[in-house]
Amino acid sequence: MRLFQLCLVLCVATLPAQTISGFVIDKSNSEALIGANVYLDSLNIGSSTNVSGYYVITDVPPGTYTLIASYLGYQTYRATLTMKQKPVRLNIVLEPRLLETEAIVVSGDSIPLIEKMYEKEISQVKLTARQINTIPQIAEADLLRSLQSLPGIVPLSDFSSALYIRGGTPDQNLFLLDGTDVYNPEHAFGLFSTFNTDAIKQVNLSKGGFGAEYGGRLSSIVDVTNLDGNRKQLEGKVGVSLLSARATLQMPIGQKGSVSASLRRTYFDQTVAPFLEDIPDYYFYDGNLKAFLELSPNDKLTLSAYGGRDVLTWEFPSGGEKISFGYNWGNTTGSAKWTHVFTPEWYGDFWITYSRFSSYLNFDIFDAYEDNLLTDLTFKADMQYRFSNDLGFRFGLEQKNFDVNYTNVAPGREVRTSTRPTFVSAFGVANWKIMPRLEMDAGLRFNYLNGDTTLANLAPRLTFKYRLAERTVLKLAAGQYYQYLHRIPRFLIADIWTASGKKLQESSSQHYIMGLQKTFSTDIQLESEIYYKTYNDIYSFDYNFLTRLDAAYYNDKDEPVFTSPASLLNRGDGWSAGFEMTLRKETGPLTGWLGYAFAHTEYTLERINANRPFPPRHDRTHTVNLVAKMKLDRLWNGDSYDARADSSRWVLGLNGVYSSGQAYTEPGSAYLMGVTPDAPYRDVYFAPTRINQVRLPYYARLDVSLTWQLIYKSWKMEPYLQVFNVGNRGNVWFATYDFVDGKPVIDEQYMFPILPTLGVNIEF
Repeated sequence: MRLFQLCLVLCVATLPAQTISGFVIDKSNSEALIGANVYLDSLNIGSSTNVSGYYVITDVPPGTYTLIASYLGYQTYRATLTMKQKPVRLNIVLEPRLLETEAIVVSGDSIPLIEKMYEKEISQVKLTARQINTIPQIAEADLLRSLQSLPGIVPLSDFSSALYIRGGTPDQNLFLLDGTDVYNPEHAFGLFSTFNTDAIKQVNLSKGGFGAEYGGRLSSIVDVTNLDGNRKQLEGKVGVSLLSARATLQMPIGQKGSVSASLRRTYFDQTVAPFLEDIPDYYFYDGNLKAFLELSPNDKLTLSAYGGRDVLTWEFPSGGEKISFGYNWGNTTGSAKWTHVFTPEWYGDFWITYSRFSSYLNFDIFDAYEDNLLTDLTFKADMQYRFSNDLGFRFGLEQKNFDVNYTNVAPGREVRTSTRPTFVSAFGVANWKIMPRLEMDAGLRFNYLNGDTTLANLAPRLTFKYRLAERTVLKLAAGQYYQYLHRIPRFLIADIWTASGKKLQESSSQHYIMGLQKTFSTDIQLESEIYYKTYNDIYSFDYNFLTRLDAAYYNDKDEPVFTSPASLLNRGDGWSAGFEMTLRKETGPLTGWLGYAFAHTEYTLERINANRPFPPRHDRTHTVNLVAKMKLDRLWNGDSYDARADSSRWVLGLNGVYSSGQAYTEPGSAYLMGVTPDAPYRDVYFAPTRINQVRLPYYARLDVSLTWQLIYKSWKMEPYLQVFNVGNRGNVWFATYDFVDGKPVIDEQYMFPILPTLGVNIEF
């Protein structure tokens, strides 16, 4: 008998280890859950789901185990598995918690918060649409303005949704919508973003130190994934605010697919503008369409499209007649993604994407117009292979085919630029668990640009994670980054893009980041990071470009034609350094975060400030952010609160910010000048001091929202009141100087005053 038992043990021990793999989905609508944690309790090995909801656990020895899956806002899943000689395919269905106001219980066998923080990449923030929609904003929820409430991200003013991340400029941010690059992602001259928050499933933001799978930008990644659609039943959401009306619908396609669609349009031009004089006719609209098809257990197809446009027409009197000009701009994107599971360990995504940004400006009084076009056709593959629980690989290829054209025709001159470069990149990343407490990601990205010249670079990336203690994790990251597209910014109208080549060197940056993460309880986390970034060959718009432009040739009217954008830009270098800290709570009746950032950035640009370094306008030394969501019924009633399915609830949202004043340039002297020596009038002109050596007053603002949630069965109605800048503080935008009665006068120009707005959202 003992001999038989010994032989049985030996036989079991020699059985090959197997894998557990599958997808994690939402029970209510079959949406894939991104970032869900799955692990085997007794073995303490596991995985997290990727953007398609796929997970894999390898090297599972024969035996019986308890598998646990966890995701914020969902009930913890547990299953008993018996592993034998075959791999196990297990698709996990997580059930949402029935009541949004219920406390999320973290039991002893749930995945600890520190494990979830350990899995997260350095400088990464993940936000859901629900989190974005609870942050008070101007008129309605906005993705980019929500991101401005995070430490390390600052706006230039209240009038802009553009992101300045850790000293970088907006063109250094890569925006992805379902895998497709989005250029100039703003509506209303930058006041709002092009992303409709009702269509969003999740946003992954990387503020720096991102892996080799991403490239083409110096500062950050904003990766937006839209809803696939409800595969179980019809689901909808409509919303009306003082700014716009919007609608989102989701529905199944047979038994194996789903579709979601969103539409949004402003109606200021139809309601208020007709009753006001000297108001331009302006509106914007956008729409999203996405379809998901499960072709087989190992094959999934996702089709996604976006289209948006801003339209402006302005008529004004001149000399007894009306003059008008028209301006319209917008984005169109499309993508097709095939997801294939080759083996449980080998997974791949394959894309074809198309992105198009265009703008057109024309004047009817004289022969002048502008045509601005950028298209991007991309083919890419991204594959992941899990060799073991301690070693995994990710590798891929990408080819981007650009068509960049800009035409500006006005009396007396023409600007015509055109380039069609091809950009090819390849990357590889190795994830190695060196020891139980230490993990490393080592990556390498190869970039190749073929345009009017060829440019090639290698960009290494390296990240370490180390468990200092049970509740403390240390993370380190370093990397080299390159950018081959450059932006020519312009006031109000859309920016122009151009590509690197003979006259424009590619931009580059190096990131060095150290982060410390610590948990204090089951739902409170502290993240702190210090960083240092370098910038080489970055570009700034040269407002004195007319003095340096050289005509390439002359047209048949003997007017100069300019074909190179290089003369419009000043080349330079720079650096940025800072410290960031975030205290976050994501569960319970009170959620949100408190953030602090200390930062400093300096640029040195040719022909600017006598080639001396200076802080750019977006440099802010100190910034404090507070974002809070309070479920008032739970806070008032505590443990006696009776959470029923059919009820009404009150939710209070706060968004506060304090920051040091922006840098600006003050005049050092003034002088009077006349057109002729005997002219009866003199104009005042100012000579500046060193650039941006003075600071505006500090910036402070508090936004408040109050939402009443009415819930009946599957219906929910949410009337809300939002107040932007509830204290009506006059935050200075810029200052102008003049002479009155022979004395200098400073006139401060302010940003938005108090702005209340009403709206209602209905879900069914």
